[in-house]
Amino acid sequence: MTLLAPSILAADFSRLGEETRAIAQAGADWIHLDVMDGHFVPNISFGPAVVKALRPWTDKVFDVHLMIAPADPYLAAFAEAGADAITVHVEAGPHIHRSLQTIRGLGKRAGVALNPGTPASMIEPVLDMVDLVLVMTVNPGFGGQSFIGSALETIARVKAMTAGRDIDISVDGGITAETAGPAAQAGANILVAGSAAFKGGPDHYEKNVAAIRAAADAAGGRDGVRC
Repeated sequence: MTLLAPSILAADFSRLGEETRAIAQAGADWIHLDVMDGHFVPNISFGPAVVKALRPWTDKVFDVHLMIAPADPYLAAFAEAGADAITVHVEAGPHIHRSLQTIRGLGKRAGVALNPGTPASMIEPVLDMVDLVLVMTVNPGFGGQSFIGSALETIARVKAMTAGRDIDISVDGGITAETAGPAAQAGANILVAGSAAFKGGPDHYEKNVAAIRAAADAAGGRDGVRC
């Protein structure tokens, strides 16, 4: 079964705690928290204080995606705030191996992310250090973008590179009931959905999550690792 990790970037920020609880109760497996700094990506979202404030609202896995540079000075703060998994971008700094070591040293699942223009080969030297590879299927920095189809080849390459390893493959960007199938077929087992998960308000969350999951599972998504 494919895991769904709705991104709270698409939630109603005026009631973020309630939104987090509602999407969790609607069937989300993980909660994806997109952290943006206005430097590595052209937008600003939130920091460790928000992660800490949301932690009591659900016991779901908190999947923190750091779209920030540098990331290293903030890893401990996000770990202490309640992150279960922390993902850093291979493009965000020269010492990705050290960043991943630090995350694991903090007792968290370590993830490495790839932008659409970055070849999969960039992460090959650090695969022994990761629990999760996140393939961006939009250029990071904004929600509501359209899925970049050429990223399916990157997903497939990552799947081949990680064969035989206990590594999840996550996809983030433009995930809908229409794009979930191709992403899962290419090799993803965790799907990050923003607008498609939160559209219509809380009364629609369960239906939204179910539609995305069904499309992915029908295409052959593999089992994910549940923390």
